[in-house]
Amino acid sequence: MAKHDAAAEDELSDAANGADSIAESATDDLDTLDHEAEAEEESPSDVKRMSSASVAMLVGLVIVVVAVALTGFLGYRAFQSQQIEDRTNLFLGVARQGAVNLTTIDWQEADSDIQRILDSATGTFYDDFSKRSQPFVEVVKQAKSKSVGTVTEAGVESESGDQAQVLVAVSVQTTSGGAAEQRPRAWRMRMDLQRVGDQAKVSNVQFVP
Repeated sequence: MAKHDAAAEDELSDAANGADSIAESATDDLDTLDHEAEAEEESPSDVKRMSSASVAMLVGLVIVVVAVALTGFLGYRAFQSQQIEDRTNLFLGVARQGAVNLTTIDWQEADSDIQRILDSATGTFYDDFSKRSQPFVEVVKQAKSKSVGTVTEAGVESESGDQAQVLVAVSVQTTSGGAAEQRPRAWRMRMDLQRVGDQAKVSNVQFVP
């Protein structure tokens, strides 16, 4: 009888343990389902946050690219403007000096004065002036003439690439031999300039009213 009771108790104990195991398994399954449900509920939010971050990153990248492009464009425009200004100043400076050279001749230094004119000349003007320079020097020396030119005004009339046309106004003071000093004369010259390498030279000269 005692054996039957012990066996019965063992069976009851095994049954109870089995029930506990089933209950624990069910509880674990429920917990797993709850976690999966929570994960599914958080998923749209995570996607939204990731999407917002991607958009922000893309916008930031676009801003950087635009800023770099704009900076490069403005820098290039500034460089171009500076180049144009430098070229204009070169033409203007050469025209002013060329006008001074043409109107400043001292009979005692006529040869070097004429050479200075030729050094700043090119093209047709160089060819024509070099042919006439020697007779001109002889006349200046015979008359013991001395003239000094001063630029009173100068401006670029037109400019295209390596060429420019400059209008120069000059006041010229002339003395000759023992004659009294003459009143200054006002001359105006239209000068064509041609760029030669890093320099610019006078390619043509016209006296204008």
